[in-house]
Amino acid sequence: MIASPPHSSVPDGTFPPGFLWGAATSAYQVEGSPLADGAGPSIWHRFARTPGRIAAGDTGDVACGHYERVPQDIALMQSLGLTAYRFSLAWARVLPEGRGRVNEAGLAFYERLVDGLLAAGIEPTPTLYHWDLPAALDDRGGWCNPDIAEAFGEYADVVVRRLGDRVRRWTTINEPWVVTDGGYLHGTLAPGHRSAFEAAIAAHHLLRAHGRAVQACRAAGAREVGLVVNIEPKYPASASAADQAATRRAHAYMNRQFLDPVLLGRYPTALQEVFGPAWPGAWPQADMDLIRQPLDFIGLNYYTRSVVRHDESAWPVRAAAVRQTRATVTETGWEVFPQGLVDTLVWLRDRYGPMPLYVTENGAAFYDPPVAGAAGVDDPLRVDYLRQHLAALAQAIARGVDLRGYFAWSLFDNLEWALGFAKRFGIVHVDFDTLQRTPKASARFYADFIARQRVAAVQPPTRAAMAAAGAD
Repeated sequence: MIASPPHSSVPDGTFPPGFLWGAATSAYQVEGSPLADGAGPSIWHRFARTPGRIAAGDTGDVACGHYERVPQDIALMQSLGLTAYRFSLAWARVLPEGRGRVNEAGLAFYERLVDGLLAAGIEPTPTLYHWDLPAALDDRGGWCNPDIAEAFGEYADVVVRRLGDRVRRWTTINEPWVVTDGGYLHGTLAPGHRSAFEAAIAAHHLLRAHGRAVQACRAAGAREVGLVVNIEPKYPASASAADQAATRRAHAYMNRQFLDPVLLGRYPTALQEVFGPAWPGAWPQADMDLIRQPLDFIGLNYYTRSVVRHDESAWPVRAAAVRQTRATVTETGWEVFPQGLVDTLVWLRDRYGPMPLYVTENGAAFYDPPVAGAAGVDDPLRVDYLRQHLAALAQAIARGVDLRGYFAWSLFDNLEWALGFAKRFGIVHVDFDTLQRTPKASARFYADFIARQRVAAVQPPTRAAMAAAGAD
């Protein structure tokens, strides 16, 4: 018998009315049917077919079968009480060549998804780009081609003009740092390049594309537009000058490389030290002006922290993570450290000024059996992970952070990119042979938490609560 998950320690009513409670996925990881109905191939479709690139030779050809199961999956979200669903659109499903001809069948799929979510009382929260660049654009240089910014703007225009009357909140790009670090610097993710020169150029064109997409979204009538970044707070391993300097480099490279240009109009000077001769130096002011478009929100993807020491062999940042021995560690080797979420949210507010923030991804991979048992799936470590990080949200709000929503990663066990199907992040278990969905104990915990917070948010404050807040 699987025990009922214990309640969170977060008091009911902590979160403001209208706070979004969601879960997140991405197109290539869950949809399957990547070439169905006239879609074009993406770089991940190619990458998955390159021997040795993805663990066990896994691909996204079937994934979670979400493309064929949208009504059932929406009903599942509704049963969990989700008020928002964050998903991405496959660029090549909409524009098979990346530009030009629109694939109406692909666009209609996302229209059905949006309409179905709205009918279920769930706010659609789409991301335009979550790493699956059309292969046709990769053939022309991908993110190293300066023309990519205009192509991305055209894609944004097509999508927002079709769906913008029903979608309130748009994200341009998910985790641009991962695109460049994994895809162009270390070669562990699609398209699998390994060049510091390419990584620096691709990073800049990602930001230019983001800026152009913001312009296109607003011209097409989008109400809110933002960017999603992954932040991993850096803490020095010691007080030594070398470790302190390594921490500053790592922080600039991972956490400031994309936010500083977007929100402050400049790159961190430490990037010159990181990239060395691969750093182009000063970019045209017109580029920086394009990048620094006014935004309505920033999305934060938070999973873990990094304790940093100096390491000359750790190319190119010369900073290495020190594994923490007295800590819970996930299946991906990430330390469970909820205080880092508080620190990061406060840092975002303090460095870049008050702005609406969303935690757009947060979750953990722990071992789950490949087949759910008759009593379901008990995942106590994931329950505890959620409990601790939801409490961290409450702490950040108490410290004045303008936090508007939270999305658990992920709704489903799915294709974890180059790790294949071996690492399960979902709050809903997926049997990858049958595609049967089974909500885990973590899903029941999250559903109960959402229900309590939603009820409390619409109730008038008690006299005791008003007294505690200093009201008359």
